[in-house]
Amino acid sequence: MLRRKPLNLEIALTLAALAASPLHAAEGDTVEEIVVWGQETVQRAATSHPSSMLTQQDLVSINVATTEDVVKFEPSLVIRRRFIGDSNGTMGMRGSNMFQTSRSMVFADGVPLHYLLQSRWNGAPRWTMVSASEIAQVEVLYGPFSAEFSGNSMGGVVLIESAIPQKLEFHFDSSYFSQNFNAYGFDDTVNGYKSFFSYGDKIGDTSLYLSYNRLESESQPQTFYFGSNTSAASVTPVSGGIVGNDEFSTSRLWFGDTGIVDTTTDNYKLKIGQDFGAWEALLNVAYEDRFTGNNKPNSYVKNAAGGSVWSGNVVQNGWKINMPAARLGVSELQRDSLSVGLRVRGEVAEGVIFESNLNEFQVLNDEMRASLSNPGDSAYTSNGQVTEFGDTGWRSAEAKLSFEQLPVEGLGLIVGARHDAYELNMDVYNSANYVAGSFNGFTSRSGGQTQVEALFAQLNYDINAQWDMGLGLRWESFESSNGYFSRDVKATPEYDLVAVPKVSDKQASPKFSVGYQPTENWRFAYALGKAYRFPIVEELFSQYSAYNAISVANPELRPEAGVHQNFMLERQIANGELRVNLFQETVKDVIESQSDTLPGGMTVRTFIPVDEIETRGVEFIANLDELLVPSLDMRFNVVFTDSEIVKNIADTRIEGNVYPRMPEWRSNLLLTWHFSDMWDAGANVQYASDSFGRNDNADRQDEVYGAQDGYTRLGLKSTYNFTNGVALGLGVDNLTDEVSYVAHPWPGRTYYANVSYDF
Repeated sequence: MLRRKPLNLEIALTLAALAASPLHAAEGDTVEEIVVWGQETVQRAATSHPSSMLTQQDLVSINVATTEDVVKFEPSLVIRRRFIGDSNGTMGMRGSNMFQTSRSMVFADGVPLHYLLQSRWNGAPRWTMVSASEIAQVEVLYGPFSAEFSGNSMGGVVLIESAIPQKLEFHFDSSYFSQNFNAYGFDDTVNGYKSFFSYGDKIGDTSLYLSYNRLESESQPQTFYFGSNTSAASVTPVSGGIVGNDEFSTSRLWFGDTGIVDTTTDNYKLKIGQDFGAWEALLNVAYEDRFTGNNKPNSYVKNAAGGSVWSGNVVQNGWKINMPAARLGVSELQRDSLSVGLRVRGEVAEGVIFESNLNEFQVLNDEMRASLSNPGDSAYTSNGQVTEFGDTGWRSAEAKLSFEQLPVEGLGLIVGARHDAYELNMDVYNSANYVAGSFNGFTSRSGGQTQVEALFAQLNYDINAQWDMGLGLRWESFESSNGYFSRDVKATPEYDLVAVPKVSDKQASPKFSVGYQPTENWRFAYALGKAYRFPIVEELFSQYSAYNAISVANPELRPEAGVHQNFMLERQIANGELRVNLFQETVKDVIESQSDTLPGGMTVRTFIPVDEIETRGVEFIANLDELLVPSLDMRFNVVFTDSEIVKNIADTRIEGNVYPRMPEWRSNLLLTWHFSDMWDAGANVQYASDSFGRNDNADRQDEVYGAQDGYTRLGLKSTYNFTNGVALGLGVDNLTDEVSYVAHPWPGRTYYANVSYDF
């Protein structure tokens, strides 16, 4: 059985090179050693925990612009990245859909990137705190089968590890990308670029790493608007509106879109590693400065004089609709975040390793300024809204001991404790001058805190050459406190703040696994785990009213309770591996965030539990080198998933329905040709069947805004590495320019050009 030796002072990975270097050295050439100082998991039986490993060599055939691109082809995993630079790049794994963001965890060198403060599109991991250019390897774990991780690992865990400099090094890479997008009344080209610089060196026992990443990107329109029917007597005759169905097959008159969204992200990174001999420490500091401008909405409709109409009651060919002024308003978002992580580890006694991880993430500034009308509207004023986050962020602390030399041969044990504390405060203000960000009375205020204390133990036992077993237990104590939300009482001039009572809960999550390896090439394994996913701050307390959205929290939510099983069959062959996973998940008290768009574009969101959801699936994976010819490698996976709402007392009509955003079929294919030591080329395919966006499964129209479309996206990538450290790359995604929607539109055909230099 493969055993991971936790907390090794250096994990030497023999990789071909970094992203811009030759990935396949000729026989007899010296291959660069890359030292990874990354997140180590508990000792676990390799046969019991479904997992996947990626190195830089596996990324040759992928157009990688941002960090989430690295994992988007992994089995049973979907990334909802609507455009390059999207802050809402949510991730779904296994039986969790892409909006169940609190069911997946992401760590980079042990630092949490998952955002367990908000849900749905707001709950995406903070991918931009790590640049794709600094990644050395990624491990993906599926399901809550390790006692080291909380119930937030119901879907899985992504462990990102970066390289630590061992000598003087300099890296630069820059990418340009462009797509032409055509949908509804929009037809334009959007562009972007990324530039990355890094410097590293090792001076004595100290490793130093500095990097800067800048991303500027334009997106295709993310939202298209239709008007609500009106019986107003006074209407303005217009032309240019587009008649078409929505996702419910209801005919609509579409009058505009949000236009191009401009995004700029600057990320600054400092890593200091110190070797004290038997001990080591790693300091990780990341600062993000992010700006998003939505200042280019489009109105399709024109009046008789040919001028754009931005609001009001209009009529076109018998269609009488209302265009709310705020739908085509403009907005700007400024967000500044700081992440600090400190890891210390070393040997406290022979065969006993101690590790501690301290992390803090703070939103230093997060402010959205939005107008209530378009500047081109004749009725335009400076009135608007300002949404501001106050004390928001999290702190975590973990300590664990690993015992490698217990009295029983083959027995390993890890014990630990963890503390996580989260805080979210959100204020929405009326503003007489939204550009200046003035506050003129608030429309809503809400916030609160949660914390989880955990104790865990994981025991793994190599019984003999064929059998191994794992036992784990995680005990967690949850508490929500200091919750509040505003309520408008007409008798008082100001909104009243309503305190939410403190809630506490305690749960224990057992884990069990057994593995059997009858021969060197065959492995069988079964894993069983129970997990509890406690509600997050937004679900409990975030009750707000903005000009375009209303959210209703639910402080009475119970934790999601899941029982997860996985049976694995693995076959090692001469040139790779074949694997089949059968999995089943039963989750009760599912915290479901449902969102409805009212006529005119107002979004209403609620958090309502669904009694029970059951998911069954089968997953096939084939990772093969030298497929048919010596120069061709392949990574292929396909998964069938059946996710069903089996019980819901509050609304029995949805029982038996397919759970939203869970396609029955997903598949990924990566092909890489190594034409020479200098030249690689690759092709990739992503496939997904269509799905539903609602529990009632009423959204059955495909290829329209709001739909949950299936898709088949083809990509190409080629990189040539020169001997002087320069590499040039060209690529394309969505080669066929397929039009599809995940509520919002997926990108059209996108071209990439990349240059990099290593010294």
